Amino acid sequence: MPDPILLEINDGIALITLNRPDKLNALNYALIDRLMAVLDTIETDAAVRAAILTGAGERAFSAGADIHEFAGSVRRGRDTAMRDFVRRGQAMTARLEAFRKPVIAAVNGLAFGGGCEITEAVHLAIASERARFAKPEINLGMPPTFGGTQRLPRLAGRKRALELLLTGDPFSPQRALEIGLVNSVVPHDVLLPAARELASHIVGHSPLAVGGIITAVTRGLNMGIGEGLQVESEQFAAVVPTIDLGEGINAWIERRPPVFAGR
Repeated sequence: MPDPILLEINDGIALITLNRPDKLNALNYALIDRLMAVLDTIETDAAVRAAILTGAGERAFSAGADIHEFAGSVRRGRDTAMRDFVRRGQAMTARLEAFRKPVIAAVNGLAFGGGCEITEAVHLAIASERARFAKPEINLGMPPTFGGTQRLPRLAGRKRALELLLTGDPFSPQRALEIGLVNSVVPHDVLLPAARELASHIVGHSPLAVGGIITAVTRGLNMGIGEGLQVESEQFAAVVPTIDLGEGINAWIERRPPVFAGR
């Protein structure tokens, strides 16, 4: 059986590919579990400074949950469905959201349901002009379960999110850009180069500062401003004694490019 997740590492950037192209990269339990394991691996690899997440094949980033597998869990009852499906999917998107290395989605095709929720959760996203998005869970008689009712309103605003959630209608990459779901839309043949260029630009900075920014933003979004400023202060305090901050200050004073050590 092919590995449901492919991993390539080059120049400090991990390319993670959802690898079920014959199933439109549907998120079955094995794929989610394997993705979580890959995230564990690259998190502790100091050579990896950023990740790009994309889908195999020409048709889909991910068409969402594997409905056949999910249906089996539902038939076994609420407790099984909650344990096997909801908690697993929510853990995946929460892991992507809180990951201290930047994760960039390169959305190469359909991003429906769980595929859209992955796009909502990651830090940055670039969409191919061929991408299509949708929140189709309502057509199954259910709400989204991998965080879509929470993250999309935070990105798009309450009314725009509710329109997408309550209709289930597909929407274009241009619409995704307008509502803040993706950062840019590019021609299909330059999608991965564009994602790699963005990742390369970020990895030129101190990984300690990058991680601190991601943590402060992710945690602060769910707090009042006072609590969020405390998180920001904590992230700054953590870098005060580091070599990287000293190097950054010295490089600025000496008018030269900084060379960060990651410590």
